[in-house]
Amino acid sequence: MAVLVHGRMPGVTAEQYDALNAALHALPGNPFEGCLSHAAFVRDQALEVYDVWESREAMEKFAAVVMPLLEKAGIPVTGAPQDVVELHNAWTPGS
Repeated sequence: MAVLVHGRMPGVTAEQYDALNAALHALPGNPFEGCLSHAAFVRDQALEVYDVWESREAMEKFAAVVMPLLEKAGIPVTGAPQDVVELHNAWTPGS
């Protein structure tokens, strides 16, 4: 079942996000496999991310890849829980 993930990282800048994103894109293979949609923005001095994943397992596989990169980039991993909810329906217009 698809899940929606909302993460909020206080103090993380757009520049830090861009560097992390570049590191992810430089990895071999596709670390984003199973991600159906992604949006990121900075608001109130915090990076916010919304993702739709095809399953909780796909999200957890990505988390295992991104967490070490976050730590390496000096992006604080606060342990604050992300909101993860199972979706009743998810679709992308035009697909």
